Parts: sequence; structure tokens; C-alpha cells
Amino acid sequence: MRYVLKRLVMSIITLFCIIAATFLLMHLVPGGPFQGDKNLPANILHNMEAKYGLNRPLIAQFGSYLSDLVHGNFGYSVKQQGRSITEMIFAYFPVSAGLGLVSVAFALVLGTIMGVGSALKNGKALDHTIMVLATIGTSVPSFVIATVSMIVFGVILKCLPTYGLDSPQNYILPAFALSFFPLSFIARLMRSSMLDIINQDYIKTARAKGLSESMVIIKHAVRNAIQPVITYLGTLTAGIITGSFVIEKVFTIPGLGKSFVESIQNLDYPLIMGTTVFYAALLILIYLFVDILYVVVDPRIKLSK
Repeated sequence: MRYVLKRLVMSIITLFCIIAATFLLMHLVPGGPFQGDKNLPANILHNMEAKYGLNRPLIAQFGSYLSDLVHGNFGYSVKQQGRSITEMIFAYFPVSAGLGLVSVAFALVLGTIMGVGSALKNGKALDHTIMVLATIGTSVPSFVIATVSMIVFGVILKCLPTYGLDSPQNYILPAFALSFFPLSFIARLMRSSMLDIINQDYIKTARAKGLSESMVIIKHAVRNAIQPVITYLGTLTAGIITGSFVIEKVFTIPGLGKSFVESIQNLDYPLIMGTTVFYAALLILIYLFVDILYVVVDPRIKLSK
């Protein structure tokens, strides 16, 4: 409990720093949400800025924003008038979360299988093939994978849809593009960990006791070798979520990532801040959960230390 409370305090401080940095950087960008329309009369521009408090001193705007956050108020979009930020987050995030969960599951399952298979066939053709694919996956950006997969499977072969999430088939290409890097990283991480584990004395002891090879690999080797992957789970989830910004834009997916990119282009300050705060709080909770999960998997670790 002491460990969890300490982490919660650190998380609150981290979230405050993220809010302050984002707020400051956002207001340092030249222009404003209403200054792009040159046909807007000066008095109307002044009234619009006054309505959203953009004509107040920066420190006063920041204080008001923090006060609204404490009361659970993210404000209203300045470009999509009449829509609250909370409403938009709850409308768009489930789409991003669904795609993210599919991508995380795909990366974890296939990456682990590839890593274990590569380690068990160390130095053989399967090992070399998997490592070549993993090297490509960790070197090529996700938007390149997305573009190539769209051309091959959507344009040339015409076997998979390339936009939206209207059916299970629509998830295949964006989930593949989004998970290709973490999948490759997990495969390399799992291979390295397995090669270290299968040479340990307790693995030799398990074999000497007459346990089947599948039992030795699954129950003893994989269970211990997967611990670094669990540690990477927080970073993986963060990468999946932030990576979805580009993927959602490429595949025209109506998620929070696509909305966030458009809010930056439009300088929609409340939507930028609301999305940033939401994602920051979500990722901080994920890292806290992963730290606790790591201890569940390996009871030898003491939370207090």
C-alpha cells in the first residue's frame, strides 16, 4: 500500500508537469484557433477570444484550466462548437481502444511465439528467418508498413478493406501496421530471454526429473522468460496508443488519434489539452498496473524495494 501511494503521488506530479508543459508549448505556437479566418471582423474575433478566455493573461488561463480539471470539466471545442471535450473523448476513444487492444494482443501472442520458436531453433533456418523479419519490423516506420500493406492487399490483391472499422476484416491491416514494430521487438526480446533461461540449472533439473519437453518449455522456461516482455507491456501499450495517431489518419479511422491530429492542425486548444491530459492519465495508470503485475508474476521481487 505504501508503494502504491508513493507511485500515485509521483503520478500526480508527473501529470501536472505534462499539463503545464503542454499548455505552455501550445500557447507558444504562433496564431490562434480564430486567427486563421482572415474574413472574420476584428470585433467578432475579440468577442470569440473573450468567450473562450483566450484574451486573458496566460497564468490566469492556466489557473482556470486547472480549476476546471479538478471539477472534471475539460471544456468545449472551439472548432466543433456545442460539443464538450468529455463527450468527444467518450465517443472517439472506444474506437481507438478497440484497435489498440487487437494490436496489443496480436503483438504479444505472435511476438512471443516467434521468439520462443527462434530460441528453440537457434542457429537454424527458422531462427534466421524470424530474426530477419524482426529486424525489418524494428527498422521500418509504421506508416510505411501501413502504406505498403494498403497497396498490396487493398489495391493490388483487393482482398482487404483499407478504411474504416465497419467489419472484423477492417481491423486486419491497421492492427498489423500498428503492431508490426512491437511484435518484432517482443520476438527479439523473447528470443534473448529464452536463450538465457534454457541454459539455467533448474531447466536441466526439470528435464532430469522426466518432465516432457513441452512441460519444461511452457511451465518453466516461457513463464520466466516472459518477464521482460511484461515489463515492456507498459511501453508497448503507450506505443500502440500514440502510434494509432498516424494509423488512424492513414486508414481514415474515426478514433481519438485522428481527432487529436486534426485538433493540432486547427489549433483547437481545449481539445488538444483534453486529449493530452486523458492520454497522459491513462498511460500513467498503465505503467502503475504493469509494475504491480510484474510482482505478481515474479514473487521474488519486493514492492518496498
